[in-house]
Amino acid sequence: MSQEPTALARIRPHRLKIYFDGGCRPNPGAIEIAVVARGHTYISRGHGYGTSSDAEWLALIQAVRIALSLEEPDFVLIGDSATVVNQANGLWKCRGADLQGHLQVFRDLTRSIGKVPIRHVKRSQNLAGIALARAH
Repeated sequence: MSQEPTALARIRPHRLKIYFDGGCRPNPGAIEIAVVARGHTYISRGHGYGTSSDAEWLALIQAVRIALSLEEPDFVLIGDSATVVNQANGLWKCRGADLQGHLQVFRDLTRSIGKVPIRHVKRSQNLAGIALARAH
């Protein structure tokens, strides 16, 4: 009897794991994002006003930018927003101009590197989400 491996178990161990999370207080509200890569935490605010979906997308986009700056060819992006993960993976549609705009920025950034693996984890496993919560 074989079991389906968890999202983290499917990730190759040598891949650089880059965690991302975004939020806003209240929702909608001021956006803040976090990315964790190679033991470094990047937290930023001042991304304007938006929804939690906007915040998650901006965090994913920042995670891609950080991955590109690290010049790491083998990485996986890990987030806890099932909606954004599925939209970025092309499984769900982005509804609304703002979300479609975020998707286009993501596609533009990743066009030169091809398909980028993006995985979903529980909130309790998302290092960026944990860092963002502790930053308050």
